[in-house]
Amino acid sequence: MARTGCGGDRCSCLIKAGPGMVVEGSGTSSAPYVVSREDLVDPPETEFVTKVVSLKVDTPQMIPADSSYHVVRFPYVESYDPHNMHDPVQPDGYQVVDWATNDRSGLIWPNITGWGLLTALLQWEAGGYGELRDQFVRSPFTAPDTTATDHRAPSPGAQFFTKHHEMFVSPSTPLALRVGHTDSTARRLTLAEFKLAILP
Repeated sequence: MARTGCGGDRCSCLIKAGPGMVVEGSGTSSAPYVVSREDLVDPPETEFVTKVVSLKVDTPQMIPADSSYHVVRFPYVESYDPHNMHDPVQPDGYQVVDWATNDRSGLIWPNITGWGLLTALLQWEAGGYGELRDQFVRSPFTAPDTTATDHRAPSPGAQFFTKHHEMFVSPSTPLALRVGHTDSTARRLTLAEFKLAILP
């Protein structure tokens, strides 16, 4: 080390990597300089975390007999939302005061761009349905863009359904679950779940 002007247990030399080379270490005895070919250095590990929000409502919601689609509303309790994708204070500045009367309580705001896995569970009371309808929708209050629309024939008694769809999602585009029916009178949606998982 004397010939390089270094002393003690630390080297003060400047070591610069040339093309295709990598220098690691700090020049100490415990972390000496190591010069390697760039293609032989392990890439840094990337953290892969799936972002999940899971909403549930068991307060019955009356769905009008108008053959139209209606956003399913969800409370801000009894949910799994560690990434704040379903919050009463929404990213566009709007604040929901009463989830049970405000359709904007049905919005999920993805917090990253990625491949989204959407699932839903729907349970209706028994009725005289000709058809039951459900769909996912992007930006339902500004520029509705629907997808995964299902028209379902009723079975005897109460109606229980699940659905799954996959698509790209973005923080600028909120998502909602909408339902409708063709009965001649308003009917109760007795239970609903709406979930989004965003893959890294």
